[in-house]
Amino acid sequence: MAEPERTTERRLRPAPLLFEPSEAAADPEHFFDLESMEDPRELLSRATELTLAFRAATDRAIEYQAMAAAQLADPRRFDRLTPGDIGERAGWTEDYAKKMIEFGRDLLRGAR
Repeated sequence: MAEPERTTERRLRPAPLLFEPSEAAADPEHFFDLESMEDPRELLSRATELTLAFRAATDRAIEYQAMAAAQLADPRRFDRLTPGDIGERAGWTEDYAKKMIEFGRDLLRGAR
């Protein structure tokens, strides 16, 4: 997997992902109230905002996965995990786990 690029675009805050009420979430046709929008301009605008928000959330979650993988693989930990163990827990191949561990180490070095 290619590492997410760090650009100023990514730093922009997209539209917030609002949690849907449980009764709305139970309706499979309901999705952030998009189905009730009749104006296609408004629908396109809100759907685009949601797309950008989900992409930003995905990028952030991947970074947190990588940092957690790096922490779990830290050789200073007495209970450290192998890349194979980490991959198994996350549903990754061992090779992908190794790449995520390295990516996480890079992120942690930059965060300190």
